This record gives sequence, C-alpha cells and structure tokens, in this order.
Amino acid sequence: MSVTGVALVLFLTFHGCMNVVALFSGEAYNMICEFLGGNWYAVVATLGLAALMVIHIVYAFILTMQNRKARGSQRYEVTDRNPKVEWASQNMLVLGLIVILGLLLHLWNFWYNMMFAELTGIMVSHHPADGFAYIQDTFSNPLFVVLYIIWLAAIWFHLSHGFWSAMHTLGWSGKVWFNRWKTIGIAYTTVLMLLFLVVVLAFAFGCAPSLCCGACCY
Repeated sequence: MSVTGVALVLFLTFHGCMNVVALFSGEAYNMICEFLGGNWYAVVATLGLAALMVIHIVYAFILTMQNRKARGSQRYEVTDRNPKVEWASQNMLVLGLIVILGLLLHLWNFWYNMMFAELTGIMVSHHPADGFAYIQDTFSNPLFVVLYIIWLAAIWFHLSHGFWSAMHTLGWSGKVWFNRWKTIGIAYTTVLMLLFLVVVLAFAFGCAPSLCCGACCY
C-alpha cells in the first residue's frame, strides 16, 4: 500500500509539472503530449501505472476489511471521534472512492481522446496529440470545473494522510521525524494540488496562452 502510494505520488508530481507548461505555451504542452502519445514507452508506463493503481485499491479494501474485522461487532459502540485521529485517516476509503470516480472522469476527458484514440484510430474532436485543445474544452465547462475541484480536494485529503503514513509504514519515522513527515507531507501535497488547481482555474477563467498572447495573465 505504501510503496504503490509513493510511486503514484511521484507520477502525480510529473503530471502536475507537465500540466503547468500549458499555462505558458500551448505548443510546448502539445510537444510533450506528442512525445508521450501512443509510443511504446508511454503505453508501458500507462500499463505500469494501471497496475500500481489496481494494487493500491485492492490493498485499500483488504486493509479496510481487516480493520473492521479486528474491531468486531462492537466497533460502533463508541461514536466520539478521537481528536488525535485525523478526519482523513478515518475516511480514507470514502476519499479513495471519490478519487477513483474523478480518475474515471479524467480518463474519459483526456486519455480516451488522446492515447486511446491514437492507438485505436477512432475519430475524436481534436488531434490525439492536441492536449491543449482538450484542456480548453474540458475546463470551459463549469460542471467539469466544479467536479475537478472536488476531485482535487479529495486527493489533497487522501495524500495529506497517506504521505506521512507511507513514510511511517516504511520505517522512515520516529519520535522526531513523525511530526516532520506530517508537515512535509501537508506542504508537498498542497503545492502538488495547487499545480493542478491553477491550470483548472486558469482555463476556466480564460487565462490561457491562446487568450493572453502566450502568457498567463495573472
């Protein structure tokens, strides 16, 4: 669970940095999309990511069931929340389900129209490598903007707990580093989610390169 989680965080870091390029140059962003596209190395990486995600989800359900079994039939006898236990920690499965639903929406809006379209040759609204156009289309729709913001918020809560929890599980913790990993995890997760959020909001409010002469107009 921890190893796959760390690997997925590294992917999100790459993805977030890649997305920011779209704020400065649509052409540069599309060059990255074309470099990835349906090339064999991108396909292999996608299959690897899918495997990581499946393993992460399966272990999430296994650990949740084990925890419920360990509590027994009396697990709801005490309903007061322990103030030392984070809200995200108690709702990781629910947050995970929201993350999965958001992921399915994201795959439909982008992966289906880009890599899948390139591999299968199906007709889509834009060229499969024109990721910039798909960003414009997606975030010109207010409903998608709201759904993506909810999705990013769920990911933030999920990672804010999962980051330091993974470090603790892997043994990179202790009396001194426990609180440090928490602080580092929250800071890193916040910056990471802001990378995604700024792109959503920039395109939602028309602050995109094609509308601002190649530069973001913040």
